[in-house]
Amino acid sequence: MINIAKYNRLKTSHRTLKILALLIWLIGGVMLVRKASELLLEAHALRSTSPWVWIAIVAGILLGSLKAKYLFRKACKKNLARIDALQEPKFWQFYRPNFFFFLALMIGTGATLSRLAHGNFPFLLGVATLDLSIATALLGSSPVFWQEKAFSK
Repeated sequence: MINIAKYNRLKTSHRTLKILALLIWLIGGVMLVRKASELLLEAHALRSTSPWVWIAIVAGILLGSLKAKYLFRKACKKNLARIDALQEPKFWQFYRPNFFFFLALMIGTGATLSRLAHGNFPFLLGVATLDLSIATALLGSSPVFWQEKAFSK
């Protein structure tokens, strides 16, 4: 049986929580770039002369840049403010519990979409564009952590 009281005593610093939040953010971005690259390579192998692979790359980066600017940067700032407001930060509080639920849901959905897309050129491009846009948004919004001087406290 797990002793919950024991884990409630696991305090940490605000700085550590911010570093963990940034690491999850960056790891997610890097993994999505890798996954999108694999899907784009498969699409290119199916139709090597099609310009749609390049169009998907440009679309993913442009959409991701908009997401970074208008959505993800705000989410980063909001999470950093939430971490700063924690009275006695615990190790697992670098994101809210709902974030972990939705993260698991997004990973599962992304893996399913990728599996379903194999061999289907338009579907491969669609999933790759989606993955690349989210990766761009994650990586493009990560400078907020430095701009907000998240690690200086």
